[in-house]
Amino acid sequence: MNRYALTVRRWWAVPPTLAVIVVVCWAVGTSEVPIPSLVGGMDGARLEYFTPILAVVAVMYCMERRLQEAERTAVVPIRRLDNGAVVLTVGLAHAAGVLVGMDVARNITLLLAVALLVRRVANEAAAAASGMALLIGTLIAGRTYQPGSSATHTWWALPLYPAGSTTAWLITVAVFALALLAST
Repeated sequence: MNRYALTVRRWWAVPPTLAVIVVVCWAVGTSEVPIPSLVGGMDGARLEYFTPILAVVAVMYCMERRLQEAERTAVVPIRRLDNGAVVLTVGLAHAAGVLVGMDVARNITLLLAVALLVRRVANEAAAAASGMALLIGTLIAGRTYQPGSSATHTWWALPLYPAGSTTAWLITVAVFALALLAST
């Protein structure tokens, strides 16, 4: 099964992807792209906000590659190996989060959870796209603007919460646990 996980599923692609996320976050620093808002105004989003999509795409790529005959006859269910690899990916993302910011690690966890849930009803491509849709949707519709101050997040825009928000972490962990339970 180790060979299957490395040669067919290609889980080896995830650690280099997380390394690329660290390098990109360091390289772009605080660079921003302008983002319009549905409630008025124009604000910027840091480029590192979009880097968790790289991890989601890598994981969905690994989960999409399969050999049906080998999976049907496997002694250990492949779903168990996949769940272990996803949990390991989240652990590695949190190790990388120490270097680039824990909000990036939280967003990787959240987007992976959303992707796993979407994968149950659709396919891997739709699951990867759902993460980008969530990020863009929260940027466009999840901000509020107060006169004379900068933009803040609305209560439902989890990816916009600061890294130290306990509420965002608890909801992310709950959604991730739900996604793992649903994928078995």
